[in-house]
Amino acid sequence: MGIQSTIEASADKFTPAMQRVASVIRDNPGVVLDKTISDLATACKTSVATIVRFCRTLGLSGYAQLRMSLATELGREAAQYGPGLTLGAEIARSDTLQEMASKVATLEMLAIDETVSSLDFTALERVVAALDTAQRILLFGIGASQFVAQDLHHKLFRVGRNAFLMADPHEAWSAALLSPPGTIAIGFSHSGNTADTVRYLEIARQAGALTIAITGAADSPLAQAADERLISHARESRLRAGAMVSRIAQLAIVDCLFLGVAHLRYEQTVDALQKTRDVTHPK
Repeated sequence: MGIQSTIEASADKFTPAMQRVASVIRDNPGVVLDKTISDLATACKTSVATIVRFCRTLGLSGYAQLRMSLATELGREAAQYGPGLTLGAEIARSDTLQEMASKVATLEMLAIDETVSSLDFTALERVVAALDTAQRILLFGIGASQFVAQDLHHKLFRVGRNAFLMADPHEAWSAALLSPPGTIAIGFSHSGNTADTVRYLEIARQAGALTIAITGAADSPLAQAADERLISHARESRLRAGAMVSRIAQLAIVDCLFLGVAHLRYEQTVDALQKTRDVTHPK
């Protein structure tokens, strides 16, 4: 995972002063390359000690390693996506529609790349194998995460899997509580802090279901409530209504899950997809 995505995923660990540091770097990651640690502390209205704590919260030894990591990351991204875009920068009031579209498109491509390249494929294989033999698959998320859950439900249901998408927390909790043997419960939350989704996985786990978290925070309450965790990575813009980039990252995991399940029963899946296509697109 890149350092900018690590900053995004670590937001809940930051003190108010450290959040100001994160905000300044988010708006312009190049500021770290241009400023000394003292200059950055002044720009963030904080102390040098806070900058050091910020770096260590990210798992870095100090400011020098932060500068080196960001310089490497920004150089690699500029080579891949072009130097004309300040990657990681917030959408500005002065941006044109074309500039905004370029920024969000680049961040979405980065999210897919970072998510897939960082996936725990051993865990992914375990989840795919479990889905293949599951008697019941329960899917739940709130807000934009529900759209991601809905996408996986659509894909699994279309190839004949016994998948259920819950519409509200009480329905999800009830289904989780009454999980029969062979149930898999998947919870979706980018932050990993959505209380209703966390409770859903906790109930399902207590009922004996295999619980899976699809989240952007590996040490979040949702991840802790899960037997298996699939982690997405995304740098989200503050100028958004619900999830944008993080939704794309989660959908990449959904596609990997579906392809894994489909591949295990290749001929059966192709046949099911053709039959459902024929019935929904009659000649």
